[in-house]
Amino acid sequence: MSTKRKELLSIAMERTSEWISSQEIPSDITVHIGETFFSLHKILLSKCGFIKKLTSESSNDSNITVIKIPDFPGGAEAFELAIKFCYGINLEMNAENIAMLRCAAEYLDMTDEHSVANLVETTEVYLDEVILKSLKSSVNVLKKSEGLLPMAERVKLVSRCIDAIAYVTCQESQNKEDVVDLWAEDLSVLRIDMFQRVLIAMMARGFKRCALGPLLMLYAQKALRGLEISGRGAKKMDAEQEHEKRVILETIVSLLPRERDTVSVSFLSMLLRAAIYLETMVACRLDLEKRMGLQLRQAVLDDLLIPSFSGDNTMFDVDTVQRILMTYLEFEVEGNSVDFATDIGELMESYLAEIASDRNMNLAKFMGLAECVPEQSRITDDGMYRAIDIYLKVHPNISEVEKKKICSLMNYQKLSQEASAHVAQNERLPVQIVVQVLHQEQQRLRQVLCDSESPVAAAATASEILPPPTLTSYNNELSKLNRENQDLKLELLKVKMMFKELEKEKDFEIVSGSYCSPVSTASVVEPSLRPRKSFISFVSRKLGKLNPFGHTPGRTMPRKGRRHSIS
Repeated sequence: MSTKRKELLSIAMERTSEWISSQEIPSDITVHIGETFFSLHKILLSKCGFIKKLTSESSNDSNITVIKIPDFPGGAEAFELAIKFCYGINLEMNAENIAMLRCAAEYLDMTDEHSVANLVETTEVYLDEVILKSLKSSVNVLKKSEGLLPMAERVKLVSRCIDAIAYVTCQESQNKEDVVDLWAEDLSVLRIDMFQRVLIAMMARGFKRCALGPLLMLYAQKALRGLEISGRGAKKMDAEQEHEKRVILETIVSLLPRERDTVSVSFLSMLLRAAIYLETMVACRLDLEKRMGLQLRQAVLDDLLIPSFSGDNTMFDVDTVQRILMTYLEFEVEGNSVDFATDIGELMESYLAEIASDRNMNLAKFMGLAECVPEQSRITDDGMYRAIDIYLKVHPNISEVEKKKICSLMNYQKLSQEASAHVAQNERLPVQIVVQVLHQEQQRLRQVLCDSESPVAAAATASEILPPPTLTSYNNELSKLNRENQDLKLELLKVKMMFKELEKEKDFEIVSGSYCSPVSTASVVEPSLRPRKSFISFVSRKLGKLNPFGHTPGRTMPRKGRRHSIS
């Protein structure tokens, strides 16, 4: 049929509709859409093949035919739009109503077989020429289609919108860089199943999976908003909401890129907390733990403070963190890494200090995690000592045997001078541990004196080296170490007195020589005195720092992590 004939027919139908409305012709058909009913005229519903078929099969002898349609796609709103089209009333199509119109037209069988330029053809033209050429419009129509299933699937409205979105996004990503943020917000409004289908279509068209990170992060932040995963307690959501959130989370995890560093560790930690809270499948949680383990070097303390939702009343989920750490260690071993990252040691020591403050923390669980921290990753054992000290302070009732076990976690030879001084005054530690640390510090002091050229060094070398303490003589050993420390102080005092006498003699020689030499006194005195002054100040500083029985005023242990040594 020619275009001119179609226009004439459309004008005729519009005039007929206006004439019927103006003459107030009584309706002869009533259509019920849910709880809404429409009083209509059969003569104007000739475009609807579905209604024509029902009226022809109706055996009702009354003048009014009643039709009930309980499952009309789009409900009464969509049906009203279709009826306006039948009556020739001006109808504006847009991205908000085109999905309803297309599904309504299909349901009512409004094809060209029943009328020229019917609603099916009109909506199809609008979709092809307007909607599917715009990313935002395609996303909007796809969102509207979620409530029009399965009719939207039958007319391929969903698949065409998904394909259009994938095509536009891939084209933009090839022509421009960092354009994901421009349309990530648009895609985040989709339902999770539609969102998943869009991403799969994008990857099928060549979109790099490693670039999906920002999309998934934005979608997860919106979809999982409202989850109270920061502490224990009853879940504040019904079973249906919990199931919906669980499906969303498991789908997001399945879409995460396999490459490392595509998403942040903080994001993975957030997903893992939600997975534990929502009780997702074990495979989902293990996947997140493995991903965190592979990126553990980027983690900070807050990323590991995962709340415990088990029934043991502990504050943090130590078992999960231990599995994450083991994943990291396995990865390092497989990569033939000789040295473990020192920042991992600092991170785990800070975590141990945090969990040590939990009164319900089991000793075996605390030691199990501490033993997994590689010694190569710890430059000093000050952090380990700090965690142990906190645990002993918070758990004062553990036995002496347990105290010895937990103290065996640290290497006394790797303690700093400040930490050794703190150990010497720590009453929470077993006396055997204190004596061992003091003996180690005494050996270090002797080594410093032997390395320096002084009378003290000769005296120290000539004296007998202190043997390691035995289990039956700890108290005597402590007293002996105190006496030796006092003897060393006296020897140092003697050295200072001898040095002063040498200074006086040297000054006398310089003054005597000045009468027969034009060289200034300052030029002679300075070179000879500087080395001796620096030596004495060097020895004084070293002995002051290494003194395990005294404490230098104003010195405190350096701040490290979030916790400090408890004293």
